[in-house]
Formats: sequence, C-alpha cells, structure tokens
Amino acid sequence: MGVVGTSVERKDGIGKATGAAKYADDLSFPGMLYGRTIRSDIAAGRIRSIRYDFDAEGFTIADHADIPHRNVVALIEDDQPFLVEHDVRHLAEPIVLLAHADREALLAARVVVDYERREPILDPEQSPTVLKSLAIDKGDVERALATADLIVEGTYRTGHQEHVYIEPNGVIAIPEQGGIAVYGSIQCPFYVVKALKSLLGPDAHVRVVQTETGGGFGGKEEYPSMIAGHATLLALKANRPVKIVYDRTEDMLATTKRHPSIVRHRTGVSRDGTLVAMDVDVVIDGGAYVTLSPVVLSRGGIHAAGPYRCENIRIRGHAMFTNTPPNGAFRGFGAPQTQFAVEAHMDRVAAALGIDPVTLRERNALRAGDTTATGQRLRDDCSALEVLGEAVRRSDFRRKRDAYAGTNKGIGLALFYHGSGFTGSGELRLASKAKLELTATGVRVLVSSTEIGQGTRTMHAQIVADTLGVPYESVEVAQPDTVLVPDSGPTVASRTCMVVGKILQRCAEEMKDLLGGLTPAEYYRRHGPLSVLKEHEPPPWIRWDDETYRGDAYATYAWGCDVAEVELDRDTLEVRPLRVTAVQEVGKAIHPALARGQIEGGTAQGLGYALLEHVVMRDGGMANAQLTNYVIPTTLDTPPIDVAILENPYPDGPFGAKGLGELPIDGPAPAVVNAIRHLGIDVCEIPATPEIILAACSSR
Repeated sequence: MGVVGTSVERKDGIGKATGAAKYADDLSFPGMLYGRTIRSDIAAGRIRSIRYDFDAEGFTIADHADIPHRNVVALIEDDQPFLVEHDVRHLAEPIVLLAHADREALLAARVVVDYERREPILDPEQSPTVLKSLAIDKGDVERALATADLIVEGTYRTGHQEHVYIEPNGVIAIPEQGGIAVYGSIQCPFYVVKALKSLLGPDAHVRVVQTETGGGFGGKEEYPSMIAGHATLLALKANRPVKIVYDRTEDMLATTKRHPSIVRHRTGVSRDGTLVAMDVDVVIDGGAYVTLSPVVLSRGGIHAAGPYRCENIRIRGHAMFTNTPPNGAFRGFGAPQTQFAVEAHMDRVAAALGIDPVTLRERNALRAGDTTATGQRLRDDCSALEVLGEAVRRSDFRRKRDAYAGTNKGIGLALFYHGSGFTGSGELRLASKAKLELTATGVRVLVSSTEIGQGTRTMHAQIVADTLGVPYESVEVAQPDTVLVPDSGPTVASRTCMVVGKILQRCAEEMKDLLGGLTPAEYYRRHGPLSVLKEHEPPPWIRWDDETYRGDAYATYAWGCDVAEVELDRDTLEVRPLRVTAVQEVGKAIHPALARGQIEGGTAQGLGYALLEHVVMRDGGMANAQLTNYVIPTTLDTPPIDVAILENPYPDGPFGAKGLGELPIDGPAPAVVNAIRHLGIDVCEIPATPEIILAACSSR
C-alpha cells in the first residue's frame, strides 16, 4: 500500500515531542561569544557621533568599517546596508555590533549615538518615493464603465501583521576554512549564502546549515540574511563562534512584517450582477528599503481582481517608501491584502444590486476556459464553483443568513484562490534542483527546502517512497546544509510540495529505472553509491511577459471558500467568531493530517489578522512590541473550524498536488468582515477592533 494520501508518522515528530530536536539557541560551541545589535532610536536622520560608555575589555566591537566587501544585504535591490554608515532610514536600524562571553556584561554595555534628526515620512499615501509600480490591463475599462448599469466604489485598508513564530530569529556564526559557517533558524539557506558572499566577497567560503526552526510564515525568508551577516562580522573579527538570538521584543521591533495596504475599487456591473469592469488601485507600505516589496506587490496585484471573470480589468499597484522598518514576506505574500479588498467589495456590490452574495459570486466565478486579469486561460483544475457550492452547503449559509437577520449574529463568506509557485518566469529563473542518493538501508533526499513546522520532510519522503516503491521508513531526509544539498529554491510561495516535490518524483522515477528491480539496499551492496540530480522543468505551455504582466502568472491555482459566523457584543463592540467553514481545493493532499493542520493554522492566523492583531505604530516603530499587548488568537479565541479538503488534480504536480501553505490565510478576514456587514455595519478596515467597529457605526 502506498503512503501518499495517508497521515503517516512525521519524520520530525518524535524529536520535537521529546525535546531531542536542537534549535539555534540549544547549540553551543567552544569559545562561543554572544552578540548584540545596537540600533537606531530615531526614524530618520544622520549619525553625528557614537560614544562607547563601557570598559571595552573583553568586547568585540564591529561597525560598517569592518565589512570586508560590500555593505549590502543582497536581495532584489542593493539598497539595504548591513550596518548604517551615515544615514538612518528607520527606527531600530542596525548601527553597531557587540560581542562578549558574558551575556550580562553584553546587555549592560551602554552605547550612545548622537543624531542630526530629520522629519520622517510615515504615510505611504504622502510619500514621494515609489519603490515599485505595476500595471495590469485587460480590455477597455473606461468604455466598459461608461456602459455599466451601476458603478460601486470602495476603499479598503489593512494594517501590519507580525509573524509571531514560536522561535525568534537566531543564528551562530563560526569561522571555518578561512570563511564562515552559519547555523540558524533559517527558511531559505541559499538566500543567506548570497547575502554573505556580498558581505565577504564572491570567493569567500560560506556554508549555511538550517537548524530546527520554530516557525517562519515568511518572517525567516529574507531577514536571516541580516542577522547572519551581523554574527559573521563579529565571529570573523573575534575569530570565535558568535551566537545572536533575539528576544521577543527585539524580534517584533526590528524584523519585517506584512505590508499595510490601501486598495481602492471602482466596479461596473449590469443589473443582473454581471461584472462589466474592474478598476483597482493598490498601495502597499514597503518601509525604508525595497526588500521583497516588488514581488509582494506583483502577487498582490495579480490576485487583486479575485477569482472572477471580467473582460475589462485595470489594476495599478505601487509600493511606497516610508521611514519605518522594511516590510517583507508573510504567508500569502500580498494576496491576503488584495483579496480582502475584493471580497469585501463584492458584498458591497451585492448589497447595491439587492442580490445575495452567493448569487453574485456564482454568476461571476471563474470557470475552466475563462481568462484571468493577466490573460491566463484556466484549465480543468479550476475549482471556484466547487468550493463555493460546498462551503454554502456545509455551512447552511442561506438558511442561517435569514435566521441571523436582526440578531447579534452575522454570517459572511469569501471566495478566493492562490497561485502556486513563483510568479511568472520566477520558477524558470530559479532553476531549482533536487537530488536522491542511495544509502546502505534505503534512500536519502537532498534538498534545500526547509522544515519549519509545515511537514516538508514528511511530505517529500512520502512522494519518494511511493514513486520508488520502497517503505516510507527507508527514506531519510538530509539536513539542509548548503555544501551538501543542491539549491532547491526558497521555501516560500506554496512551492515546496508542488515544485520541489515534483522534481523529487522525477528523481525517484529515474532511480527506479536504474535500480533494475533491485531494492536500494541490494543495489548499494552490489554496486555501491548511486545518485540522481534533477532540475525543475516548467510546463511547456507557460508563457509570461515580466514587462506587461501578461500571460500565465502561475502554473496552477488552489481554490478556497470560507464561511465565517460571528457574534457582536453591542456593549463592548467586540466581535467573536463562532464558527468557520473552510473548504479548500488543493489538487491532492499528500498527508491529509498535515494539510488539515495547514488549513486550521492558516485560518486561525487569518482570524487574528481580521480581528485582533493590531500593530500600533508610533514615531515610525512598533509601540506594542510584546505579546502582552500585541494579541494573537489563543485556543480560547479560535472557534470550531470545519475543514473540507477537495481534490482536483494538477497534472504537473506530484500525484496531482498543488500548493497549500498560503491559501488558508486569504479567506478568513474578508469572510469575517462580510459577516459583520451582515449585522448592518460597513467595515472596510482590518483588524476590525472595537474602535474600528465604533467608527463604522458612527458613520452610518
């Protein structure tokens, strides 16, 4: 019997359950020092002087002058320094690094920075600096709007969101072979390699090893390059291992967050509810440096028209500079912001037309053969109507919508989709690789895809076991170490199963042929080592133009529909979720329990985004950078979640699998806001705190 489609024991389960798994802060090396980052306490200005008010005996001190090659965190644009040279562009920007063998002495060291202050830019809509723009055009929007029976407009806002991974950022840098080895809580090891080679020089020896990692959600995609660079500078200067592990406050204050957004919709419809034209303007707050804002904006823009068919679409997007800590990757990568806007807007359109929100979506949902905003023609694995119908049926939506009328309860839904893999030509440029090699007892998977709690090791082992026809227990998965594993691309973009898993499936198919009917152990005993290395091959039909944003944005899409039921306390204006129905179509659930866990976790995270998680920004920094007053959902805040997994296989995915990791966070926020709208309160901003509810009530 095969293991794909069954919930086998996790490869990492016993180690984590028993405490045997080692995270970055569990590791120690002889002679190790502890590192600390001295950060700016202003949002904008120029450094005048730095004074060290402590006895420097036993300390290692590093600043920008100690950088051997380039003071640039290499990513998309070469604009962000590892350490400030002169100009401060955001609060908590790194300036100086300290290391000492004694943590107490390290924390007691006082560094005074004197600044020439400047007036910061804190409002993205008032910023004169554009970090990235995009334009997506389909049809003739102005002509279509002129013929529409009704035009509905709306503006929708989303705030920052903090990742709150269970383990803060942490790394250890160790001098090795004239260069550096970095062990740490890392989502994308080869990103760190690229950044450190920028820091040290292209010929430097750089080795990056992922330790057990307690969650990421995108927050450990690009930021570990920064902390790894800091630990590296101190380690090389001291010629000793250096560990830097952030506490929760520093992690929340200094690292990236979800981009805040302002999305404006102007939608033309006919009297029967057919979408005639969609005019969408997207603004996201990129913060002080580019980081990943261009690709976040791209995905957000491509998803901004939602899972709907419309012949006339115009989408404009801008990522704007502000003097705030840079925003970056977060689960969903721009799509939760824009799909919140379009789904909240669809309910406003339905109300303006006097038709129910299900009928409006049924009329306009994408079908196989339809084209998206970029002109991509959808294939047979399009499942918008299927997830919508199942969610409406399972939740008893129509009956409850009538029954809740006039009460303190409301019900709302959101239809959504999420592109699997890198946008456009991204997967082709990545040229991701994966490798299988025989061992004395079975086979070993070698990939740089990281296990961050989502089940990477388990799922990859299942794919290899079934393809090769060997027991699941005989498949081991190597720890990601960049001198040993090939570059499989980053562990992001809902690609680890669909893209890397497919490469491994092809490796296993070839290895099975090479084994000639022998088991891996038998072949190894008779003939010795055997390995197979493969590179990703995008489907031959994909066409994409990076300049015009036309063509096949993604190889396929996963589809979802959430129904949220809420209750409003009319005295406190608190909204309490009562139940969520989450229907998600994922191609093939390789490991059903892990898939269900992804959906439940993403749904809970989306409920926090919708109702609770308010990042308070003051003078350019997070004022509530602690878990006492940055509130995330606990088990007591999380309602029953009814999960339904549908499967409409994607032919080029392993066993038909699509991406899943990001899809579940796209739907909860708009479903909740639409449930609040059912109560007669027009909320257009999240998190929908009591203050936001009060403002919406007052404006009626």
